[in-house]
Amino acid sequence: MPSNSNSIPPTSFKAIISRAWPIILANSASPLLGLTDTAVIGRTGTEVSLGAIALGSLIFSFVYWTFGFLRMGTTGLVAQANGSEDEIEVQATLARAALMGCAIGLLLILAQVPIFKLALSILSGSQAVESVAGTYMELRIWGAPATLANYALLGALIGLGHSRTLLVIQIVLNSINILLDVLFAGYLGMGVAGIALGTMIAEWSAGILSFILILRILRKRHSGETPFWPWDHIRDLRRLGRTMLIQLDIMVRTLCLLIGFGWFTQQGARLGDVTLAANHILLQFVAFSAFFLDGIAYASEALVGAAAGARRVNVFNTLVRKTTILAAIVALALSASVYSFGQTLIHVLTDLDTIRLATTQALPFAAAYILVSFMAFQLDGIYIGVTRTRDMRNAALASLGIYIGAGWLLTDNWENTGLWLAFICFILARACTLGALYPRLVKSIER
Repeated sequence: MPSNSNSIPPTSFKAIISRAWPIILANSASPLLGLTDTAVIGRTGTEVSLGAIALGSLIFSFVYWTFGFLRMGTTGLVAQANGSEDEIEVQATLARAALMGCAIGLLLILAQVPIFKLALSILSGSQAVESVAGTYMELRIWGAPATLANYALLGALIGLGHSRTLLVIQIVLNSINILLDVLFAGYLGMGVAGIALGTMIAEWSAGILSFILILRILRKRHSGETPFWPWDHIRDLRRLGRTMLIQLDIMVRTLCLLIGFGWFTQQGARLGDVTLAANHILLQFVAFSAFFLDGIAYASEALVGAAAGARRVNVFNTLVRKTTILAAIVALALSASVYSFGQTLIHVLTDLDTIRLATTQALPFAAAYILVSFMAFQLDGIYIGVTRTRDMRNAALASLGIYIGAGWLLTDNWENTGLWLAFICFILARACTLGALYPRLVKSIER
């Protein structure tokens, strides 16, 4: 067991909140990128331009979310190495993940033509919109290596407890993107190409800033007794193989979530345009709530990962209990707010009576989903922190099967009410399957 008490993470509610709030703000700032793009084109472009931005942004969101394992896997591994005071492994883990992100980004650039053709054929925009969207994607794709490498850098920052640095990077990313959007698309009249160019430059700027900041942090932590950037350790095939397996497990888990949300949208569309629009509005409430719950889960990843790395089961159990209590309180507050003020927000977001009625009818189910979702968020964070990713993968696959099976039965009988009940089953199934495997996770720390 490490002798240095500095490797033991703090367990107070104040310390947990201190780590969580910058992540919450950084998460909530992320949608500003798309909002800025939309606002600038909405004022300077045409309907075709706006549709192209919407289509292109959606495709990049899907692609980048698929590779979110670069952030999640890095956080857990870095937190554990930090807890066990293995500075060489902290550096090696970061280097492996960042290089992997760069490599995937380069592969996306090389494979962009078939990827974009497939995505556009699935989304089925008009020929004019697809043509302009192609211009947007051909420019923005050059930011992929920086964006995906930055996922690893941000994961390391979270794993080391530097969540405020994460917020600074997000602010810089948004600020540069906003300024360049206005300059290129607005002042210079470059339109969609200007939006793509501005976003790509902002992504590279954020990646470079992240690298500089993490380098400064690692140099301050470096004792000088071991080589800085231990390349022999980085190239260790056994550790590299373990890292890739962890990333693959998380990728499968993420794809299950994407399929689940996609199936929810597809079933809503099958029930009609009004239902589709109503569910889209309610999903914005769910997404907003996720910013807060994700912030606590991210903080949990780093804290429980460090406790697991230090083999301090008592500290681990305390952190699990306190982060879960905090997440439950936040989920209750968010659910109550959505239930109480949701109808007012619905009337602000749409003036169409049919959509207002359908959204209001399903509002209690969205509030219920938010209330129970904290359990899955927390368990995800705990499993990522301890890197029990195979259990996460298996739980996600089982939950997806339960969800779709329940969805077919419930939707046929109760339409959108049944669809929301199935959606709630999905989040509960994720929590229950992970909860059933939790005793095995604790035993893995004790060994």
